[in-house]
Amino acid sequence: MGFSDEVWEKTQPIMQAIHEHPFVKALGDGSLDREVFTHYMTQDALYLADYGRAMGLLAAKALDAEEVAFWANGVIGAIVAERELHSTHVDLDFGDMSPTCGAYTNFLLARAAVSPYEVGVAAILPCFWIYQVVGERLLEAAGDLDKHPYGDWIGVYSDPEFAESTAKARRIADGLAETATPAVREQMVEAYVTAARYEWMFWDAAWRREGWPV
Repeated sequence: MGFSDEVWEKTQPIMQAIHEHPFVKALGDGSLDREVFTHYMTQDALYLADYGRAMGLLAAKALDAEEVAFWANGVIGAIVAERELHSTHVDLDFGDMSPTCGAYTNFLLARAAVSPYEVGVAAILPCFWIYQVVGERLLEAAGDLDKHPYGDWIGVYSDPEFAESTAKARRIADGLAETATPAVREQMVEAYVTAARYEWMFWDAAWRREGWPV
């Protein structure tokens, strides 16, 4: 079984929890409270800055030229293209990360900086893959995005170009897992599963409008 097939199978309970989360359901049918969405978009913009930094670290570690280019282009996508979406919904001059956002980005940066390259790639992958799957599923439920209050968000993550990037990230991870030692492959699986859990936690934190308690 290939790496991506293995981790997808392992994370099916997490994926089901994501699809059933009230934030994701309300986002899909357009009933999501605007203040909750604004909180999410603010935290997501903060997240993307560090996500871009993590991909920059992967670009520095990659030995294959195509992989260097892929991660470098990912930095541009995270910092420029996706933040343009956020700027249409929130003021990008914002405050602190939520506890969940900080924990997730610190995890990604640590895996990208300190762990083997293969493990960093595995940690980055869920943000590609889960958002693609959620975006496509929401597109099926939403119908006409022009009339949907969050249609621009759904459109970004259900776009075929984003699906192509996700497929490329999966191919990189699968290729690395094929030549990895058993110990490193096990770390890759653990990193993917942990990041997938953080994806659920990120939406849940937005639903609760999580902030620092003290």
